[in-house]
Amino acid sequence: MTAALATLGAAVLSALAAIGRVAIFTAQTVWDTVTPPFYGRAFMQALYQLGYLSLPVIGLAALFTGGALALQIYSGGARFEAEEAVPQIVAIGMVRELGPVLVGLMLVARVTSSIAAEIATMKVTEQIDALVTLSTNPSKYLTVPRVLAATLVTPVLVAVGDIIGILGGYLVATSRLGFSSASYLHNTMSYLEAHDITSSLIKGALFGAIAALIGCYFGMRSDRGALGVGVATKTAVVAASVLILAANFLLTEAFFSA
Repeated sequence: MTAALATLGAAVLSALAAIGRVAIFTAQTVWDTVTPPFYGRAFMQALYQLGYLSLPVIGLAALFTGGALALQIYSGGARFEAEEAVPQIVAIGMVRELGPVLVGLMLVARVTSSIAAEIATMKVTEQIDALVTLSTNPSKYLTVPRVLAATLVTPVLVAVGDIIGILGGYLVATSRLGFSSASYLHNTMSYLEAHDITSSLIKGALFGAIAALIGCYFGMRSDRGALGVGVATKTAVVAASVLILAANFLLTEAFFSA
């Protein structure tokens, strides 16, 4: 019994210590973001890599998700003679939930893994030590541009994903399910509210920050060697995915609980 309690206590203390380290890393990143110097070129490169290069995969994922959602809603609604609700549910589902979460998880797959692997490799090859030798703050040069770029560009990616997802539902509904183009668009626009769009963009900003921040954190804390790089990348992807899903629940509760 004592051994079990000791094991449980050690696990709890380890989890609390990890939370504390992430909180300190986050606070340090926020402080470095608002204090000079700023590396504009690194920020622009991060915008290009995290934003522009993510558009194709996010667009394709959103298109197929919107189309599949329309098919599922139509099939399920047919049991209750509620097939006409397809436009409204596709629009609200994509904007409120599926769009932000889908973009966040796609960024985890593409961005978090890339950032963690890149920074971990720089640590293994002592490039971060070289930055320190050159009086360059690694946090300002490596972490801040990526986190800031992800925070700013992810709402744009979410907006694009929402639009393309709704487009996917529209294409399936009008070509396969017998909906007229005019009525589908009218129902979509009638049921979407400004609050839905605002919540979607806020979620996107937070999810982007989480994806980049966790990638930088585990990359900076990577162990030496190829095994350390692999472990850092895997742990970053898992941690960022869980945090995004947890944050999505909390934000949904805050926005729509009433």
